[in-house]
Amino acid sequence: MMLFIFHLRFFFRWLRFYFQAATKYDVHSPFVADFVHYIVEDERLFYAFPHVERMRARLYRNNFPLEIIDLGAGSKVNASKTRTVRNIVRYSAVSQETGQQLFRIVATYKPKQIIELGTSLGISTLYMATAAPNGQIFTVEGCPDIAEVAQMNFQRLEISNIQQRVGHFKDVFPQILQEIKQLDLLLIDGDHRAGNSEHYFELALSKIHSKSIIILADIHWSAEMEKCWQKIKQHPRVKLSVDLLHLGVLFFDESIREKQHLSIIKWKWKPWRLGLFNINKSRVKTVESVEI
Repeated sequence: MMLFIFHLRFFFRWLRFYFQAATKYDVHSPFVADFVHYIVEDERLFYAFPHVERMRARLYRNNFPLEIIDLGAGSKVNASKTRTVRNIVRYSAVSQETGQQLFRIVATYKPKQIIELGTSLGISTLYMATAAPNGQIFTVEGCPDIAEVAQMNFQRLEISNIQQRVGHFKDVFPQILQEIKQLDLLLIDGDHRAGNSEHYFELALSKIHSKSIIILADIHWSAEMEKCWQKIKQHPRVKLSVDLLHLGVLFFDESIREKQHLSIIKWKWKPWRLGLFNINKSRVKTVESVEI
């Protein structure tokens, strides 16, 4: 019953997102047009995708039980103190589509110093790390058993640009910020309590710059997280916020002249935006190619 209620509530949040969402044919800003073209609409299969998804499939077959120490908001699906690897990858790991969006964000904007709050089993970490062979990613997980499985996954794929830390985000995140000169990308995924997410966002502001990106995961996970997203995106330093349903992406680039808040969906989910149903085709923006 609890699971049904959770999915029902999310369905209504999805409907609201869907009706508000724009497509690439509604976009005018060149900066946003590039984002939509390379992050939302790009369906190329990059070299890393099969490796990460084979790892996901291997984890999905693993029924080994793990002791769960949840320092965040907890699971709305399974509140048990013991969960199998299969259960975690099924309900807690990023989806294939979201993981590949993270890969494309990193591959496109090329951040060097990346911090991830919420390793889980390491699937999102692997997508970002493989997209940044010349970068460094610090990933933080609060549960030792889950962190151990993630570390084995990193070793299995021979990924060397990941530094894993185990502990409470409130303790470990400030320590990492002291170790780096600047923060290029932050992914907050693992503590879905609005107050804490806002706290991590505020801490990150001390090390971000004009080209930094902050990503909040699961911004529609709960009414609390939706309010958190609405509040954070209004911060004076945020120049552009993009709602991708499962990810909220924040930009601070001073070249963005007007502050914008957009919800974006693939145009195939709203085909009438193409202009086939008396919509003005002059709204279509042409995006110049850039190399990823």
